[in-house]
Amino acid sequence: MRLEAKKHLEDVRLAAAAALEFAQGKTYEDYCSQAMLRSAVERQFEIMGEALNRLRKSDPALAESIEHCKRIIAFRNILIHGYDVIDDRVVWDVIERDLPALHDRAASLLAQEHDG
Repeated sequence: MRLEAKKHLEDVRLAAAAALEFAQGKTYEDYCSQAMLRSAVERQFEIMGEALNRLRKSDPALAESIEHCKRIIAFRNILIHGYDVIDDRVVWDVIERDLPALHDRAASLLAQEHDG
């Protein structure tokens, strides 16, 4: 794995870990009522989406090995360009349902590279 691809995967892993940490112990109601929490989490999703977009350009096969890669990039685009129509429930559901798996996948790919 090229250094550039490792960097993008590490960016995904770190941003996912940060978003999970920010949301830890919080409820959906907390998320909706705390602008700073929403902003912090959304920023991490933007980083994940951009890192995956760059990974897709530098190593398409590796990017495609990440489930929902194209959807994550599209989600990033919605957060940035459709900021006025973001559905907080969708963001919260992604945090709860999908984000742990994305974090674990990025960590696993990085560990495989380190072990190999």
